[in-house]
Amino acid sequence: MTPVQIWAAPFSNKMATKLKKAKSAGRFRAKYGKSVRDKLVKVESKQKVKQKCPFCGKLGVKRLSKGIWKCTKCNKKFASNTYYLD
Repeated sequence: MTPVQIWAAPFSNKMATKLKKAKSAGRFRAKYGKSVRDKLVKVESKQKVKQKCPFCGKLGVKRLSKGIWKCTKCNKKFASNTYYLD
């Protein structure tokens, strides 16, 4: 008897790329559902943009962690909203 060979598609060493349509939530694929991924994209797009500092009024506030923000212009660190400043 000879061993049975199973034909498989050619293996690619490339990692999966995220789709442009899914934006930053493309890394989750269909695991969590479309509505959850859409909400995540909405929050992350606001979160990654530099925010306006409430003290000096310039664009330069970055999020350090949940609710902790730091202005790169006036070097003030303060607590505020979790995902983005209003």
